[in-house]
Amino acid sequence: MREQRALLTLTLDTDEPVELGDFIGAFTSLANEFDRFVETEYPGAHSDPKMYVKEVRHGSIEADIFTGVKAIAPIVIAHIDQIMLLEDFVRRWGERFKAILTGGYAKGQLESSSELKDWADTAKAIASDPAASHTLKAAYFEDGKKEIRASFIFNASQARTALQNIEDRKKALAKPDHHAHERVLMIFTRSDINDADVGKSSGERVKIEELSDKSLSIMYGSEVAEARIKHEIRDADENVYKKGFVVDVLVKVRSGKPVAYSITNVHDVLDLPD
Repeated sequence: MREQRALLTLTLDTDEPVELGDFIGAFTSLANEFDRFVETEYPGAHSDPKMYVKEVRHGSIEADIFTGVKAIAPIVIAHIDQIMLLEDFVRRWGERFKAILTGGYAKGQLESSSELKDWADTAKAIASDPAASHTLKAAYFEDGKKEIRASFIFNASQARTALQNIEDRKKALAKPDHHAHERVLMIFTRSDINDADVGKSSGERVKIEELSDKSLSIMYGSEVAEARIKHEIRDADENVYKKGFVVDVLVKVRSGKPVAYSITNVHDVLDLPD
């Protein structure tokens, strides 16, 4: 083990044995989060964390983590104070865990499946043990003495809350977002004379060039909007595919891309030029 004056210490205090896979998951998730932190805060640098189990005793596992921060360009590494970096990481890591507990996510935070998995692995190691705790510390060694510069601890109850909130976060991210647009021109690419329940897919498809170059499925957000459009499909003299509908829509978005439209209002119906 090479000499390093600044390091992270991970401690799992438990009443029950920790499964090896859960312990490895706790370390791996921490290493992945540290990688993200370094890449964000120090462009041009990367880490290569190594874990050494320092002590295993009844009810406790303690491991030292040597972060191995390196830089592509020497000038970058010259500006990295190892202990300050580790202190900052532990504090931010703790803040992110608190955000999971409260559900108070910043925009763009904890949205990728890899991040969600890592934080679930962090909590999983102690979640099933009623009296367990997970402690992360930034430690500094000088003159043979160990000084703790920053630390964060959470218990089993908080771990279980975090796991539930992570599952809720996954479900929320899987649901389409909704973005409202007013007075956009909609053209049918597939129509149906039959009625559809409000809020249910009608089986029809339309194109709204202002919003997407693809033909997407629709649903009706109001009975009035549906009645106006169905009248044009069933009763009007002109072919519905030769008409343009000026409508208000809610765009359902998944992974940043439109996947469906909900029509809430029809302002006008236009005859399209040949």
